[in-house]
Amino acid sequence: MSELPKTFEPGPIEARWYAHWEENGLFRAERNEAEPYTIVIPPPNVTGSLHIGHALDNTLQDILIRHARMQGKDALWVVGMDHAGIATQMVVERQMEERQDKRTNYSRDEFVAKVWEWKAESGGQITRQLRRLGASCDWRNERFTMDEGFSKAVLKVFVDLYERKLLYRDKRLVNWDPGLKTAISDLEVETRDVQGKFWHFRYPLEDGSGHISVATTRPETMLADMAVAVNPEDERYKALVGKNVRLPVTGRLVPIITDEHADPELGSGAVKITPGHDFNDFEVGRRAGIKPADMLNMLDGDAKVIQTADGLIPDDLLGLDRFDARKRVVALIEEAGLLEQVEDRTVATPFGDRSGAVIEPWLTDQWYVDAETLAKKPIEAVRSGDIRIVPKTWEKTWFNWLENIQPWCVSRQLWWGHRIPAWYGPVLGERGDQTFKQDFAPAQKTFVAETEAEALLLAREYYGSKHQVSIADSRDAAFDGFLKGGDTVHLWRDPDVLDTWFSSALWPFATLGWPDNAEPTLSPGGRGQGEGAPTSERSLEGRTPSPQPSPPGGEGAKWVAKPGSELARHYPNDVLVSGFDIIFFWDARMAMQGFEFMGERPWKTLYLHGLVRDAKGQKMSKSKGNTVDPLGLIDTYGADALRFTLAAMESQGRDIKLDEKRVEGYRNFATKLWNAARFCQANGIGASKTIEPPQATLPVNTWIIGETVKTVQALDLALAELRFDESANAVYQFTWGTFCDWYLELIKPVLSPLPLTGGDQGEGNDAAETREVAAWVLDQILVMLHPFMPFVTEELWGAIGERPYPLILAKWPMPDARALDPEAGLEIDWLIRLVSGIRTARSELNVPPGAKLPLHVRGAAPGTSARIERHAAAIQRLARIEAIAGSEPAGGAAQIIVDEATFILPLEGVIDIAAEKTRLAKAAEAAEKERDSLAGRLDNPSFVERAKPEAVEKARADHAEKSSDAEKYRAALARLS
Repeated sequence: MSELPKTFEPGPIEARWYAHWEENGLFRAERNEAEPYTIVIPPPNVTGSLHIGHALDNTLQDILIRHARMQGKDALWVVGMDHAGIATQMVVERQMEERQDKRTNYSRDEFVAKVWEWKAESGGQITRQLRRLGASCDWRNERFTMDEGFSKAVLKVFVDLYERKLLYRDKRLVNWDPGLKTAISDLEVETRDVQGKFWHFRYPLEDGSGHISVATTRPETMLADMAVAVNPEDERYKALVGKNVRLPVTGRLVPIITDEHADPELGSGAVKITPGHDFNDFEVGRRAGIKPADMLNMLDGDAKVIQTADGLIPDDLLGLDRFDARKRVVALIEEAGLLEQVEDRTVATPFGDRSGAVIEPWLTDQWYVDAETLAKKPIEAVRSGDIRIVPKTWEKTWFNWLENIQPWCVSRQLWWGHRIPAWYGPVLGERGDQTFKQDFAPAQKTFVAETEAEALLLAREYYGSKHQVSIADSRDAAFDGFLKGGDTVHLWRDPDVLDTWFSSALWPFATLGWPDNAEPTLSPGGRGQGEGAPTSERSLEGRTPSPQPSPPGGEGAKWVAKPGSELARHYPNDVLVSGFDIIFFWDARMAMQGFEFMGERPWKTLYLHGLVRDAKGQKMSKSKGNTVDPLGLIDTYGADALRFTLAAMESQGRDIKLDEKRVEGYRNFATKLWNAARFCQANGIGASKTIEPPQATLPVNTWIIGETVKTVQALDLALAELRFDESANAVYQFTWGTFCDWYLELIKPVLSPLPLTGGDQGEGNDAAETREVAAWVLDQILVMLHPFMPFVTEELWGAIGERPYPLILAKWPMPDARALDPEAGLEIDWLIRLVSGIRTARSELNVPPGAKLPLHVRGAAPGTSARIERHAAAIQRLARIEAIAGSEPAGGAAQIIVDEATFILPLEGVIDIAAEKTRLAKAAEAAEKERDSLAGRLDNPSFVERAKPEAVEKARADHAEKSSDAEKYRAALARLS
């Protein structure tokens, strides 16, 4: 046993213990025979740094994994990072710009090599910061979504989905980010209200008989208009349907069509249709029979005007930025006398969440996953209870999104990431001649394979012996080779990479060694191994099969983990802890891929926590200046205090209002525990010699054993239900209130007998029993608190006595109801209620803290009288009572009722009773007045509906506070007789 320092300093303790845990491999206590328990970390971006949301997310996971580890389970917390395609490429390119350099000065391979260099030097800062938080991840098996094994899994999934006809190339509109020059998902688009204009134009009818009016917030897009739509029920335009209008500027003739998209109540009721540059118009165009390949495109990747396929855009507009083109188009229409009016309007405008550029709907060829098909099993899994979502309220969001899901665009126009394993070549004609379309993609022959060698095998089978096949560096090089003629066919690889979320969707099983430690299974009606059939539809005669063939396509195709592998033991995972904001980005997509490739759910429970907001409930943002740096809080208060704050405030379905005062309060809690351990040390209380509760006879000891058991039961139940706030508060109340404030105070006379009357004195066996019980209870507290506050508990565990193992590997308490002693519990509960009542009366009535008062008792039953006698010394010491008498006092007094007995404190001469009554009455009236005023405001529907949510919430909190104050003052007034 080493003597604890007087002052608790978390910094040195945290650094020392984390290094010890990690260096000794204590985060991964491999227990191959034990029940597995698995969590996968939501992989943070390699570019990221720890923010308060990460701190919450990882604290909750660490609580669960440490709890499972102490329960003796084979606890595995999979850790790793995401390569973050867009974010990482942006970081590296910005650094290059600072050196007056740019990506295009290098070949693709050279640039990717620079990204790897950056990753080695600067990437992964967040994993170092997670260590500061105390995250007990399996660092020895850290994964990265671009590591060799994971990349292999990504390519296999792409190829298999392609063969199962669940992944395809298509021409559709995407959210194009002109700043990043790549497609991004709907979820990466931020919509902001921007002050703009609403232009009304006249489109003349082809026959010169009149015009039709349309309105738009993006006039430049009329350069690619292909129709004007009116509602089929709109009587005003029925005679015009089928006629053509001649567009201003371009002179293009476009038809007037009908579509439900046109709202008769909005503007003129007629809308211009630009299917190549508007998502709604794209669908209108398809319904009108316009094929995506025929839809006009008027912008390039920089959002500058290019010539449309019909060549009708005037030359002076070509090359203009879209917003400059907007001004020029409006000017030309105005010059033509076709501008009717311009309105000021607030326009909901899409922006890229990373680049800040205005997003442009752009018609382009991309790779898509059939998300609608993949979504069916995740929907059913939640509906049947196979996957439990906590809180349950998020199920509606899950269903709404998955039941209306659109094709998932998985290609990105970047250099950093998993390059799409697809190669293209010319199509063979009937005579075996090559035909080639220079406009790329769907018209070309596509070869999808995991490796270049396999792609060549596929190509050689397709082109036959007449042609040689080689790989060109680019599409342009392949086209040049085609123009030169000859027998050689030149393939080129797709230049795009996969969406980062495509790879992270495989996280629950690819991190566990898939596909190397799994075997493909048969599917109904499909072909599989063991039947003399090829290993997959991609198999070629004379080809060397890959070590892990793809399972056959079709319903039910899946992989099964090899017995004894990590995958077999730890898939499916037990729980996924995730912010609700990535339920679409990541959670649902993991469920899709888990069911498709493993044939079952990726995790049993999905826990979705809220956002961490500032103390006023506002969302944190740099622009508001209200962000909180978790590392700064750790520096000031310690990781334990921050962790406990986040856990104690994490209430299912609610956001967290983080107030630094709460963190400071839980730092005080850690100090309270520290001082309690020092008290125990000073009184000969060290490490417990037993895991089981000691034998006890003193009521105070049997009571504290029972309270410990009840706390363990409450804690286990709360953790099982993922109620982190209830679990933290249960151990907090027990530690601070029950153990420190009551038990240690109640046993002081036993440990150090004083010449007081009553039965609290203890000698010999009583003192030995009490030290043994106190040591056991303190041990249980350290174990229960360890998942929440790992550092201070580990330090105290080792300091108060010799241990055969560190606390991180200690056994979790097993609550035994046989340890409960109802009689002792009732007796100590009575004592606590009595002392608390006396203390409250003294405080409310402004009795001087140092004043010792006599206590008179009226109406006590024999059992109560016996209790008073047994605990007289404790009552006198803890409630500052000089003597206990049975006679009634004269004059003013305070009354405390506990059960059937009335306890009376004479106050004559101690306080000014009349003045105190006046003070309490005024205070009660003031509190009641404020309470009623707030109640009136809250009862006003206008206030509740129109006021800011934080104002309504504050009014409710103030009302509750004033109601409590009023009750307190009235109760104090009633005590005065």
